[in-house]
Amino acid sequence: MSVKIELPASIIIRDLAQKIEKSPIDLIKKLMTNGVMATINQAVDFDTAAIVVAEYGFEAVPEAIQEEEQKETGEVPLWRQMIAGEDGAQLKLRPPVVTILGHVDHGKTSLLDAIRSTEVAAGEAGGITQHIGAYQVEKKGRLITFLDTPGHAAFTQMRARGAQGADIVVLVVAADDGVMPQTREAIAHAKAARVPMMVALNKIDRPNANPDRVKQQLAELELVPDDWGGSTMVVPVSAKQKTGIEDLLEGILLVADSSEIKANPNGKVIGTVIEAELDKSKGVLATLLVQNGTLEAGDIVVAGMAHGKLRAINDYRGKPVKKAGPSTPVAVMGLDDVPSAGDLFQVVASDKEARAIVAERQEAAKTQAQSRKKVSLEDLFANVQAGEAKELNLIVKADVQGSLDPIVTELNKLGEGPIGLKILHAETGNIGNNDVMLASASKAIIIGFNVQADVDARRMAEKEGVDLRLYEIIYRMTEDIEKALKGMLEPETTEKVLGRATVLQVFAASKFGRVAGCKVTEGELRRGAKVRLYRGTDIVYEGDLSSLRHEKDDVKEIRTGFECGVGFKSFNDIQPGDQVMCYILEKGE
Repeated sequence: MSVKIELPASIIIRDLAQKIEKSPIDLIKKLMTNGVMATINQAVDFDTAAIVVAEYGFEAVPEAIQEEEQKETGEVPLWRQMIAGEDGAQLKLRPPVVTILGHVDHGKTSLLDAIRSTEVAAGEAGGITQHIGAYQVEKKGRLITFLDTPGHAAFTQMRARGAQGADIVVLVVAADDGVMPQTREAIAHAKAARVPMMVALNKIDRPNANPDRVKQQLAELELVPDDWGGSTMVVPVSAKQKTGIEDLLEGILLVADSSEIKANPNGKVIGTVIEAELDKSKGVLATLLVQNGTLEAGDIVVAGMAHGKLRAINDYRGKPVKKAGPSTPVAVMGLDDVPSAGDLFQVVASDKEARAIVAERQEAAKTQAQSRKKVSLEDLFANVQAGEAKELNLIVKADVQGSLDPIVTELNKLGEGPIGLKILHAETGNIGNNDVMLASASKAIIIGFNVQADVDARRMAEKEGVDLRLYEIIYRMTEDIEKALKGMLEPETTEKVLGRATVLQVFAASKFGRVAGCKVTEGELRRGAKVRLYRGTDIVYEGDLSSLRHEKDDVKEIRTGFECGVGFKSFNDIQPGDQVMCYILEKGE
């Protein structure tokens, strides 16, 4: 009978090995036999981990999500964060929200048009523009919501503002062209967002289409096709001939089913701003994607720095609707200002509450702008100590592929220590705005070899607080990263016992509260050191030794055989017979 073991949605090989008490090297060998190439610091998804642990007699079950703990790391999908406070019994499956990414000429727009089985309603029904940046299609009686956003730059901009942007990413790759630079960028952005990815292999009807070559390229980017034994669904399609579209929609529903995307239609109304504009005749027009609860006409909404009472709600066809449930995109009027794409919105009880929230956000934005600080190599050690960073995220740009490959190889070697190194994106060419946006959203550092940063990219890096470093010598680059990684390693801390004492009597002191009259029985007591107070075998206090007196004098230390008065910081429950242990923490080299 197999032993059940809880595993998260993704787990690092080293951590997986510790969970099942096996050697990481053995796990890597097992993965290789299953066609998965991975390093000790590389993460694998739940399905892959489940296959490996099964060979050791374990049955993998999904780990209970610790919402608050994982929000900051981005490991929890946005929809889970949004329903964190909802009653589980009220949660219902909602339509998946899908965005399509890929290279500029690989047919994203054509595929979206092919998927859209019926044209958006002609005319301006209800006075709202027909194109609202999102629409829904029906498959097997189930709805799928598509975000018609212009590429991965907009996708990442939304993520940088706190929104996930989508539940599923469909990566479009042309069968006759293969993986291109923008394809790599799109993959990097989707991976950084931790969104499930599937591939639409477009232009399969072309005479020079080479699906196997494209699948090989995808496998090299850790997107191993499902028919090759991997976990990435690859669906052949032709947007021009409208073939494979049904298979693609079925695939999206399968991925959605495996993720169990849920919401509470009767819960708190929250969602994301898809796009917004100011129309001279109609005022502010905004497209909102409801992600929890049900939005109704007349609701008072706060979206970023904007707020207002909704005067009209229209669906993606331009038809007026009274309400919209989870995963429904709607065009609305009534906001007093233009929110930004990616801003989260919520429904509040009153206009007064809305104004108060906006005023608080404006004040917070001013404070944040004044205190904005770069995520730099020098800051990383402090972030690790505070529990804010587990690995160093990098974006690497080089002049030519011949330089890029050895740089990536060397950097990956550096990431094999206790603190991981993750290369989110590696590409040739100068550093541009997309690189900075990805770095900002992922708290990454950009390093460039023999390349320049565009003027706009430099300005954006300064504004977003992104550390951008340029090098002309490879070893100087790797040396800096190695120093940062070593600096990130918190020195090993050991406990050194200084001395012990016994509490003989307890006195009341107006200045210090209750003071323990002690006799040092071993070593010494030192003011400012750490102490533990034992009552029998139980620890009743652990903290700082705040005061130390010998007779009427304050002293720094008291040695064996002497008596003294000891005060404990913010603690007065002291009894005769208690034992005091005094110690310090020493950090290793």
